Amino acid sequence: MKRCIILGASSGIGKAVAEQLIAQGWTVGVAARRTELLDKIKALASERVTTKAIDVNQENATALCAELIEEMGGIDLFFYSVGIGWQNPNLEEEKELKTIQTNALAFTRMMGFAFRYFADNNAEGHIACISSIAGTKGLGAAPAYSATKAMQTTYIQALEQQALKRKLKTHFTNIQPGFVDTELLSGTHFPLLMQPEKVAKSIIKALNKRKHKVVIDTRWSIITTLWSILPNWIWRKMKV
Repeated sequence: MKRCIILGASSGIGKAVAEQLIAQGWTVGVAARRTELLDKIKALASERVTTKAIDVNQENATALCAELIEEMGGIDLFFYSVGIGWQNPNLEEEKELKTIQTNALAFTRMMGFAFRYFADNNAEGHIACISSIAGTKGLGAAPAYSATKAMQTTYIQALEQQALKRKLKTHFTNIQPGFVDTELLSGTHFPLLMQPEKVAKSIIKALNKRKHKVVIDTRWSIITTLWSILPNWIWRKMKV
């Protein structure tokens, strides 16, 4: 039986992935700050679901994560679906710093923990994280968000290179969705908005194939490919 922990499982993509893995027979550990939402996931298959209150911005997050893994008897997949962000063209300091705290500092803390877990146990494992197509280029409407998502992509690339050099049995998947109808985008209007359940299906397909990177969906893959090849002098003038 395959085992997975999902950080950020209380809503959105993390919740949808948890529900679909449970339906496929996985044993799943779900973690987030809002435990009352996790209890609803546990009700789907109480014998195969373990819950844990974990705030990735707290220093004890890795210790709690280790406890969760121990309670489950180990894991095969570490799935990271935590992130915040705002459109912040006025560069409100609090929003920018909170975004960096969660999407960069906490991300680094938890990715390091997962990497060391599989390395120290000489175990074959899979680390997957939700980054974003926003990391393709600097988005003027959301500077900290796009910058931290670019950082996440680079960080995963670095870990993958290090794992290969050390001949570790750890696989990595960088998941870059386009705009998804979640709490993160609540009250805003974005084009080509996708539903979490459909995104989760694409994610699980990519995980099963052990893809290194997946952009969801095909439309966003085409768009971000065009973004990436645009000269900066053109990008600077675009209203994105």
